Amino acid sequence: MTYMRTLFVLLLATITCCTFAQEREFPDFRSKKENFLRMQEKDIRADLASFTMGGMDESMGKGKLASIPATSYGNDYITFSGDNIQVTIKAVPFDESKHKLQFYNKEHLVRINGKPYYGNYGEIPSTVISSVTVLIGKDTVAIPAAAYADLYEPDFTYLDGSGVVKSYNKVYLSPDKSKIYIYMLNRDNTGSYEVTWVIKDKQYLRRVIDFGFLKQ
Repeated sequence: MTYMRTLFVLLLATITCCTFAQEREFPDFRSKKENFLRMQEKDIRADLASFTMGGMDESMGKGKLASIPATSYGNDYITFSGDNIQVTIKAVPFDESKHKLQFYNKEHLVRINGKPYYGNYGEIPSTVISSVTVLIGKDTVAIPAAAYADLYEPDFTYLDGSGVVKSYNKVYLSPDKSKIYIYMLNRDNTGSYEVTWVIKDKQYLRRVIDFGFLKQ
């Protein structure tokens, strides 16, 4: 565990508990069924604890996983390539005219198409993830739309204090390389979220998603 990761998560957790709960004046319908604490597979849970904020309490002593670097990116996509693996996440503009929006007190958006969503929760999003494409060797891993259709406002890159383009997002490999973890962190003022798509033996297994971390 690095010092910066520890400090970052502690700051997020403090504000999440103290500020976010006090300022939010509308209900949060997002489910916690897919969060880190519900993860039953011990090997996957141990891997996730090494890089997710949701697994912070269990990260002590966890070594770093091998990762695949981002090789190209733009405002609407990011691609990771290496170790005979290629992953691309894409986003498209959100067209509210094509969706059913449900508001709380006619002010705060709480559901899109009848379902709660992630990314700038309470506000109308501007972008939505449109696809997650995974290629392992010559094999394409099918990622179902349900695994990303409720994920909005993805942050593919950011500028650090020196103006250098960086990304919080990474693709990690389990020690035996049988599992691939596609990690994305979204940071916003109404409670950031992180999602990890888990692929095992070239098959999509599940996603793990935690939320409520405020932007710093």
